[in-house]
Amino acid sequence: MSHAERPLTAIIDPVAGPPDCAAYERAGGWQATRTALRTLAPAEVVDIVTRSRLRGRGGAGFGTGQKWSFVPRAPASERCKYLIANADEMEPGTFKDRWLMEGNPLQLVEGMLLAAYAIQAGHGIIFLRGEYHLARTRLHDAIAQARHGGWLGQDILGSGFSFDIHVHVSAGRYICGEETALLTALEGRRATPRSKPPFPQTGGLWGAPSVVNNVETLSNLPHIIANGPEWFAGLGIGPDGGTKIYGVSGRVRRPGAWELPIGTPLREIIEEHAGGMQPGYGLRALLPGGASTAFVDATALDMAMDYASVEKAGSRLGTGMAIILDDRTCPVGMLRNLEHFFAQESCGWCTPCRDGLPWVERLLDAIEAGTGMAEDIDQLDRHARMLGTPGHTFCAHAPGAMAPLASGLKLFARDFADHIAGRGCPLRHAA
Repeated sequence: MSHAERPLTAIIDPVAGPPDCAAYERAGGWQATRTALRTLAPAEVVDIVTRSRLRGRGGAGFGTGQKWSFVPRAPASERCKYLIANADEMEPGTFKDRWLMEGNPLQLVEGMLLAAYAIQAGHGIIFLRGEYHLARTRLHDAIAQARHGGWLGQDILGSGFSFDIHVHVSAGRYICGEETALLTALEGRRATPRSKPPFPQTGGLWGAPSVVNNVETLSNLPHIIANGPEWFAGLGIGPDGGTKIYGVSGRVRRPGAWELPIGTPLREIIEEHAGGMQPGYGLRALLPGGASTAFVDATALDMAMDYASVEKAGSRLGTGMAIILDDRTCPVGMLRNLEHFFAQESCGWCTPCRDGLPWVERLLDAIEAGTGMAEDIDQLDRHARMLGTPGHTFCAHAPGAMAPLASGLKLFARDFADHIAGRGCPLRHAA
């Protein structure tokens, strides 16, 4: 793919490191900022992004321009508003935002500037995962360079618009992927979700209008404004616009991440880019969009990796980062590992999630250890149905946790039965 076909990663060089401000500008950086601040009204930027068909790349897939349209239109000078980049990236199997922040942090800085101009926010915050030490260093350096070059600060390009960015390092909670829990954490309180309404766009951080966008989402904005919405929409295969960073982890020959047209077939991602399965291993099933998505089996390899197609297959695109289950790994053990994570990461705000997820983990522990009973399968199914139904819990954490379990109980029914009958994992006994 050419630079124009993979705009997010074209100038990322893992050997040379991130481009400085001058190199970023030579590669086309800041062109979109000049265009937006000198020739476009904020509402026109919102319209361009809406027409580009950019959808949130953090998992939910909500239309970016539509999300911005709910923010009150008062100028930044008249009303405090916030633009927050969600860089907490704690979804197991997901590492795309880290690649972007370490490889080209100025792209994120410019994307935040454009988003802030569109919603007229004067304050930007990057909510960064605490373990991303290199990303933190490079983001601080990029922000300092942008300030020195006049791209952040007061009266940018003489436009009258002022904006600056602060990096907030997270204490580390998966629940901060839920945008209202992220806002609560930013306010210095325990990271628990909020009831909605009010939605963050009208009453977010400290009660001010706020927009939370994912790092990958924001990084697309300089390219959309510089090249136009039709160009961006045309990069996708199918109904969605742009490229997508897809990734694969597990027993493939080349685990990693690649920027590809959104809608690229799953088979191409796994067999061509990830190099197929390692010798001696077969593909049994996979989680197509991170740990909180439902399993699909090998019959789904020809599906397009876009929002509608993956949903039609019974799962979600999520982050687009696939986790492979091979034919020599115990699916019950894999599910136990996943549910252990989700049980640990529950914020504890509502009873079904706080108490239900540890109970699921204990049931899976027993089945894997050989002390499980047949009725435990019914209990797991009941939890999957009750916790997995939106509205039964305060936020989407429990439904996300139940997605792999509910699908796994169906796909791996024989494995569960063998664990019960054989008093433990058949693979462990065979070893």
